[in-house]
Amino acid sequence: MTDPRAARNLSLLLAAAVFINFVDRGNLATAAPVLATELHLSATQIGILLSSFYWTYAVSQLGAGWLAERYSVQRVIAAGFALWSVATILTGFASTFAALLALRLILGLGESVAFPCSSKMLAENVSIDRRGRSNGAIAIGLALGPAFGTYVGGMILARYGWRMLFFSLGALSLLWLIPWVTGPARTLPLRRVERTSDAAGPSFLDIIRKREAIGAGLGHFCANYIFYFVLSWLPYYLVEVRGYSLTRMATIGGLTYVMHAVGAWCTGYVGDRWIERGESPHRVYATTLVASQVSSAVCLVGVLLGGPLLLDASLLAVGFTFGLASPTLYAVGQLLAGPKAAGRWIGFQGAVGNLAGIAGPAITGFLVDRTGSFQSAFALAIGFSLLGVLAWTIVIPRITQVSWSGDVTAPATA
Repeated sequence: MTDPRAARNLSLLLAAAVFINFVDRGNLATAAPVLATELHLSATQIGILLSSFYWTYAVSQLGAGWLAERYSVQRVIAAGFALWSVATILTGFASTFAALLALRLILGLGESVAFPCSSKMLAENVSIDRRGRSNGAIAIGLALGPAFGTYVGGMILARYGWRMLFFSLGALSLLWLIPWVTGPARTLPLRRVERTSDAAGPSFLDIIRKREAIGAGLGHFCANYIFYFVLSWLPYYLVEVRGYSLTRMATIGGLTYVMHAVGAWCTGYVGDRWIERGESPHRVYATTLVASQVSSAVCLVGVLLGGPLLLDASLLAVGFTFGLASPTLYAVGQLLAGPKAAGRWIGFQGAVGNLAGIAGPAITGFLVDRTGSFQSAFALAIGFSLLGVLAWTIVIPRITQVSWSGDVTAPATA
């Protein structure tokens, strides 16, 4: 385990990677109102493009989790990062639906390394009473990525057009590789694993057999559905349905994700202090996730039915509720799995959770085209948010490290 300062530096660099990850995946949603008009794309086609990222992103989480257990996790992250940055740049050259679709698939493949690899590194290098802050830092990156992408991306879009949006932000993304290659890739030991056996940790089959893994995947799916609904369709909804200008959309959208970051910081800090004072991680994590799911559903009602003032307030509030869940989802997976299985576990949990990214944006586009409104799409997102409460209260009886065959030490108490 690294010392607190090294753990903090690692967490901050991983947070920067996730920040860029969400800037690059959210660019298409920011550009959608202009891109749809210029390339004559329907709402259904936009929905397919928004969801196609998750076709490869979700499935590739399994492969990324396997790679994180089998090879140098520092190098796996670097390779995935380079791939998704180049895909972002190339999107600026696309002129057809097919080209955009292909590049979104490549983007999803590259970005799939982020969470399985970062969770493996945190589980190995950060103690549980500091893991909330580490996951909180990453969640802040997750939140500020859409904030930066929506606000700065919206300004670039309004002034220079959608192609420059992808060119500029994709090129800036590549700069992250410099501190990574000169930092953790050199200073942390490169873990060596015997290639002849997977005995170093539980297999995916071992993980899938655990009730806790099914519950974590279901809970992650429900939390992601409402998050990806907002991430993918908020710019379009605000501009096309509520009549916001691009500048106003960028401002309120950016502030929503700033509130997400505030919520993530509060959750990580308060959760760690709660655990340090003797409370069980189970109670801390379960309480936080249930509060997030219920309050997110309530806030979406305000977004759908509220006037301009209530709409803006509800968006800021739903951003804060996202921040309650973001660090906790991964802290739960890291605790349940333990250090020896964290990469594969988060790979599985993330694969199930990100099926919401496949289904949500596409279903929303279909419902909007079919019904002519967003009401049914909002109702479905609210329903999934409330369903998530069952995962954290019924499916997972207690959030504590599971026992693996061959363990010689007792699991961490919770």
